[in-house]
Amino acid sequence: MASGRRTVSIGSIVVLAWEYWVLTAACAVALIVADLVMPGFHLDRIGSSTFLGLVASGVVLSIVFGALNAILWPLLLRAMMWAGPALLFVFVFVASGLMMLLSVVLVPVAHFDGPVDATTLALVLSLTTSVISGAMAARRDTTYRTMVVRRHRVRARTTRPSATGPGLVCIQLDGLGHDVLRRAMSSGVTPTLARLVASGSHSLVPWHTDWSSQTGSSQLGILHGSNRDVPAFRWYDKTTSRIAVFSDPASNLERERERSDIPGLLAGDGASRGNLFSGGAEDNVLVVSRMKGARLGGGGSGYSGYFIDPANAVRTAIRLFAEVCRELGQAWSARRHDIVPRVSRGGIYPLVRAFTTVVETDVVVAAVIGDMVRGRTIVYADLVGYDEVSHHSGIERPETLAVLRKLDAELAMIHAVAESSDRPYRLVVLSDHGQSQGATFSQRYGESLKSLVLRQCDGASVAEEPARAGGGEGAGYAAASVGLSPAPDRALRDNDDAVVLASGNVGSVSFPHIEGRATKETIEEKYPRLLQALIDHPGIGFVLVARGDGGSIVLSGSGSVELATGVVSGTDPLQAFGSGVLDMVRRTDSFGNVPDIMINGTYWAETDEIAAFEEQVGSHGGLGGQQTTPFLLFPTAFDFPPLPLHGAESIHRILSSWRDRADGSPAISDVSGGVVDNGAGSAIGTTRD
Repeated sequence: MASGRRTVSIGSIVVLAWEYWVLTAACAVALIVADLVMPGFHLDRIGSSTFLGLVASGVVLSIVFGALNAILWPLLLRAMMWAGPALLFVFVFVASGLMMLLSVVLVPVAHFDGPVDATTLALVLSLTTSVISGAMAARRDTTYRTMVVRRHRVRARTTRPSATGPGLVCIQLDGLGHDVLRRAMSSGVTPTLARLVASGSHSLVPWHTDWSSQTGSSQLGILHGSNRDVPAFRWYDKTTSRIAVFSDPASNLERERERSDIPGLLAGDGASRGNLFSGGAEDNVLVVSRMKGARLGGGGSGYSGYFIDPANAVRTAIRLFAEVCRELGQAWSARRHDIVPRVSRGGIYPLVRAFTTVVETDVVVAAVIGDMVRGRTIVYADLVGYDEVSHHSGIERPETLAVLRKLDAELAMIHAVAESSDRPYRLVVLSDHGQSQGATFSQRYGESLKSLVLRQCDGASVAEEPARAGGGEGAGYAAASVGLSPAPDRALRDNDDAVVLASGNVGSVSFPHIEGRATKETIEEKYPRLLQALIDHPGIGFVLVARGDGGSIVLSGSGSVELATGVVSGTDPLQAFGSGVLDMVRRTDSFGNVPDIMINGTYWAETDEIAAFEEQVGSHGGLGGQQTTPFLLFPTAFDFPPLPLHGAESIHRILSSWRDRADGSPAISDVSGGVVDNGAGSAIGTTRD
């Protein structure tokens, strides 16, 4: 392995040579065709006046052009980095054209009738080499990895920090549950992760989210050490009279600032890639909290370093188009075979899916590879493709597992680069939450949560976050990534009596005109039918409300539990959701911004199903099933963490400890909370896998 870090492997050399000669041959063919069809460009015949002489001239000129690319491209690349992304792509083609003109000067085997002909040929050759490079990279990950590593090494020669010990690379597979991963490993969907565990180099354990089982809460806890005052993915904030949502850059930046007294996981020499938050890193690529004010596809989002290379752009464009076509075909097949549960996959969703599974993945993976080449101390990256496709297709449908298989291939590429880096790296793979599946609330009962609340509030005006085609966090993330605001489309109206919001199978109802947190007594006085209708509804598992005496209570149609004492009347409404849930609800109840009514949907243990208040087949955000049990896969060189692991803040402490111990053997104190099970009554995570 040590020799592998000092030099490029034999396989990489072979790939580089193959890439060079394919490009040379393509350029030669393009030059010969140009001679035949362009009246203003002429190749001289070398050694023969026949067609063979024409071929010889084309090959010689192509070889020189390829050599100049290899020698001059790194210098030109560095000189062009100042430009905005809109100009980068143009500059790359211009630079390639100038190198062709220089080739003709150095090897006078061709001539032009005028500058227009020279410019036209330069554009043709630039486009040819870019398309061929991109097509090769799109077809073979080995080729792509070699290209990216080579180019990043050139950029990092003068900026690589001195390595003082092993670095840490943390890759988050967004939304992938522990049990789903175990089945994927055993069925061959994720061979890379399966090999890591089977070889004994890595261990796999579950961990357990807080009540808010979604990326905003988990990443805030993991990257910034605290996820207090995060009741859901979206909620109404009475202090600002605004809807806060984690796909909004302004909201995310505010959440970071509220935790500025806690050192971020990535503070110092860390890098944040594809996340909702920076984690304290100065270097951010596709990080939502740093996207406020970013130009369309702009450098503020971190695209520049990737799309400066036309081969990258072409590779991504090919894969993007293929993914859109794939989604259209799969959606048609699901309708044709009447696959249920099923939601609409039209509108802009095919583009949202393509963005999350292709563009975000390509940019983030390339950035992570560059970070390892530069020798960064810690990198945390989020790959969101599985989560987005699961929302619309289901957590283990064929198309979803196909996306997971591709992400596993990306992990194989990252692992291979880590094995050959100048600085040794240890790879941690984890998820931020799982997903649970089922027909949606509106599909089951014929109305949305908003409609239900509206019917029971005697015609009150009820506001909610506007729905979007292809909606959900993926659409919001994609919008933020290209500089479009994902925040709610309108401010609340003065006559809006209630705000109803959905985050997976968690719903919230807030009353803007009731000062402070509304109590059960106040709600029943103002809207006498509302609470009873909610707790009696078959699609609602329980609701949390404050009491006038200063305490809070969890209610369901068959019973209640006092939060302070844990005293149950009738049937325990939390029983179906597993042990330890009472403490999770108590923690959320202590938040200063908890909504007036917190609603958790029903969990049907027999079928392991939930009913999302959003239009999603696979969803997360609350309690019930696999959504609360993500995974942590880590090198066995690290101390085994105490189990069970509960809460995102405990993952922050573990990763911080691993980051800070350069010898890779951290001593981890007790970072876990109480035992939490999988919602079916059996404790998990109490022993090693």
